[in-house]
Formats: sequence, C-alpha cells, structure tokens
Amino acid sequence: MNTGYARGIFIMTVFAIVTVFASSAQAVVREYWIAAEKTPWNFAPSGQNQINPEDGLGVWGQTLIYTKYRYIGYTDASWSTPVPQPEWMGILGPQLHAVVGDIIRVNFLNKTDRPLSMHPHGVLYDKDNEGADMDGAGASVQPDESFTYTWRVDKDAGPGPNDPSSIVWLYHSHVKAEEEINLGLVGTLVITRKGMARSKSDPTPRDVDQEFTSLFMIFNEENDEESGLKHGINGRLFGNLMGYETSLGKRLRWHLVALGNEVDNHTVHWHGQTVLDHGRRTDVVEVLPASMKSVTMGPRSSGDWLLHCHVSDHMMAGMSTRWHVGP
Repeated sequence: MNTGYARGIFIMTVFAIVTVFASSAQAVVREYWIAAEKTPWNFAPSGQNQINPEDGLGVWGQTLIYTKYRYIGYTDASWSTPVPQPEWMGILGPQLHAVVGDIIRVNFLNKTDRPLSMHPHGVLYDKDNEGADMDGAGASVQPDESFTYTWRVDKDAGPGPNDPSSIVWLYHSHVKAEEEINLGLVGTLVITRKGMARSKSDPTPRDVDQEFTSLFMIFNEENDEESGLKHGINGRLFGNLMGYETSLGKRLRWHLVALGNEVDNHTVHWHGQTVLDHGRRTDVVEVLPASMKSVTMGPRSSGDWLLHCHVSDHMMAGMSTRWHVGP
C-alpha cells in the first residue's frame, strides 16, 4: 500500500472533518456525524475457515449471522452518505482522530429501537457529555433522537512521557453497557501527541506510515452456549478479517483493545515480526477487558503472517487472522 493511497483512505475515514478554531483557546474542533443502527452481522462471510480449511468452523459455524447494533459514520448532517471504512475495521465504529489540544464534537443520532449513548474513555468531558451513569443530557439518547457530544482532548488524554506518538482509547454505549458492548456498539479514538500531527487537517502521527486497530473480544450470542461464543478480531472469525496489508520499509502503529468478560484475557501474537511496547521488545502483548495499548512495528519479513490470540481455547475457536507484508 503506497503512502498516497493510505493517506486517501485516511481522508475518507475522518468523516469530512470540519476544522475550525475556537476563538478563546484556538482549539481545532474535529466534527463527526455518527449514527447507531441495527444491522445484520456475519462473523465469517466466506463461510470457511481461512486459517486451516480442513478443520472447518466447528460448532462456531452453526450460525454465523446475527442482528447487531453498530456505530456508522456519515459525511455530514444530511445522514445520507455513509463514510467507507477500511475492511480491516470489521464491526468497529468510526475511528476518531484528534491531537492534544483539540476539541472533538460528535453529532450522534440514534436510529435504533432502544436508548443508547456514546461514552468515551480518556478525554475530558462534563456530566452532560459523559454518555453514561444516567445523569446528564447525553446519558441516554432515545430512539430517533440525537445529541451532540463535546469532548476536550487535554494533555491527560494524550500520550504520556513513555508512550508512542499516538495512543488509543475506547468509546462505547453505556446505557446498559454490558449488553450494548456485546451488541457491537464499540469504537476507538486515537490521540496524537501535540506537535507530532502531519498537519492541522490530518491529525495522524507523522512518524508512522499506517495505523491498524484490533478489538479482541468474545461476542456472546446464545446465552453462553459454545456455538454462540464468537471469538473475534474486530468481529470476524477464522481468518475472515481481511485488509491488514503493508510492506517492508513501512512503520506501523498497532492499536490493541479488548472488551468483554473474565474470559476475555488475550495474548496478542504476531508471527514474523516484533513490536515495541513502551520500550519493551516483544511479539506478544497482553490485553484484558477494557485494555487499550498502542505499539510500534517495523516489518522485517515479507509474507502472509498470522495474527492471533495465543490463549489455546481462543485459537481453537477462531480468534485469528492473517495479515500481509509485501516486499
């Protein structure tokens, strides 16, 4: 993937960011339009085990399509043009980018049949913009209603002294959080260190060429029945998550997040490469429910490589995919 193409993909995925300046603090305001929608979701669109075809999908392939609720990005307030997402994002909602010092403004429209919200981790907000705790104007947005969340990206929302140039935070619905996360209402924010953005209009970090995000989570679709425990990376099983593609010479930032229950203890492993995790060299990174970690990689070997959770039961249940490093 060449740099120009990657930059074009980024421009599409920032949801027609409107960049203006608040007169009081000269803060860049990055505006997004996001709807919650009820949609079908297929955990393995190919209907096949793309990692070990001879093994099939086991009990986890008995039913693959379920009704989910998702965050969908739109280009503007007409709510008429969805913003395309890279294939590798899977079930994740729009990835919101900002720089320390910015303000994030999210116009949220609930197009579903139940009260929902958007609750962010990490950024600064008041009670009306918390999107949780049943207190405040944005805590519970009713069906067919909307709310505009305003979140400030202060220094405590940005990378710390030992962090890389960008770090990841989760956002999710928090009216009945445990249900709504399992329904699929999950997305991420990526915050770039002040002075490290490519430009005012492009808040991605200039010291990396590509950023990938991976949600490791077991979706519980059938009241704890094994066949309904979908061990997904971004909501896909058995190698059905496509689109992680790069090449030698690129510098990558992997954003790793996890949600779920006590079984969602994951050990993320890349074959063929290593990463820097806050100065520690490794090829396995541990994530627990509601963990958020950002690591840096310089691919050193071309090929199609496994990315998977190294917990044995999770590997058997399909928590794996492949990613491509070109020459």
